[in-house]
Amino acid sequence: MDALERAGEVAASWDERLRADLPADLDIFDAHTHLGTDIDGMVGRYEELVGSMDKYGISRAFVFCLDEPDRQPGFRAGNERTLEFAARSGGRLIPFVRLALDEEPIEEARRCLDLGARGIKLHPRAQKFLLNDERLAPVFELAAERRVPILVHAGRGLPPIAAGLERLVDAYPGAQLILAHAGIADLANLANRFSGKRGVFFDTSVWSAIDLLGLLRLVPPEQIVYASDYPYGQQPGSLLLSSRVARVSGFDDTHLRDMFAGNANRIADGEEALEPSQPQGSDILEQPLAQARIHQYVSMAMPLLFIRQPDAFGALGLALNATEEPNGAHRETLEQIRELLEAARDLWRTLPEADDDSERRLVARTAVRLIQIADTVAVTSS
Repeated sequence: MDALERAGEVAASWDERLRADLPADLDIFDAHTHLGTDIDGMVGRYEELVGSMDKYGISRAFVFCLDEPDRQPGFRAGNERTLEFAARSGGRLIPFVRLALDEEPIEEARRCLDLGARGIKLHPRAQKFLLNDERLAPVFELAAERRVPILVHAGRGLPPIAAGLERLVDAYPGAQLILAHAGIADLANLANRFSGKRGVFFDTSVWSAIDLLGLLRLVPPEQIVYASDYPYGQQPGSLLLSSRVARVSGFDDTHLRDMFAGNANRIADGEEALEPSQPQGSDILEQPLAQARIHQYVSMAMPLLFIRQPDAFGALGLALNATEEPNGAHRETLEQIRELLEAARDLWRTLPEADDDSERRLVARTAVRLIQIADTVAVTSS
């Protein structure tokens, strides 16, 4: 069977496991999606996003443009497309205006909010600004005035950001804040300053289950919103990651319903955030050594796959070898991981044969999808 077809079948086999893992009739709200074309080549397509929402029972999503080739001036063209996508969706996609601080951000924000945008997106790494930038104050002031949330990239590629954000949140308490990618850029400091802070949220759009476990042990369920980071994040891996980590962290069905939709629905509908309770996770991760080795080797392999290079080191092979451990208690789990990694390995080997960059991206993205599921299973197996 063609490696790409086989990879798709293996990934799809996890849809049933995902449904069994989630509460019945669970509403899902994706708090972080993109549509458009990024300068890095990634593309978010309307039909693909809405099709995935239909397939996985996702009722609504926050959406904003990528770092578009035509982003100047001020993301105006990308914001226009976002508003058009939202109108086309009949209310399922809730548009955010993306801003560039050096190109009339307040004027663009007011224009888009007047046209129906319901939030603001800021990306300090892509737009090259720090969170102590004085140009952020009027953005937060406008968000507080209009009672709309601000979603800030808080993932890789940033220096510590907690202190600057705390000053802004304290100065403009009417502006709700969503910290993307679980705040991994400065997680310990962000959690120290914002855990228990009503109206500040962390989204779950991370690749690693370890990062999400780290978040949930520090921040209460009332401050967590599910997010995929589409098109970078994919299904069913994204939902599996959030659901399995939440279960390991002690979330009950009420916590799951708040994380997957309740908290984001309140943000979208302009309602008051819930009063935060207490974090649910543990400071200790207990894990079988075979699964720990698999996670280690997968983490070594992923950077190569992200940049679409062959696995010259052989890290994925080491992960596969680790699944052969004769551990009866975890035999079924190791077999599941092996099937995922074998399909990813066979697909990865076809990368040099790809005809163009578009095909290389598809191969790499599909392999990443499988490996993320495998890593999630390895990390959340107790």
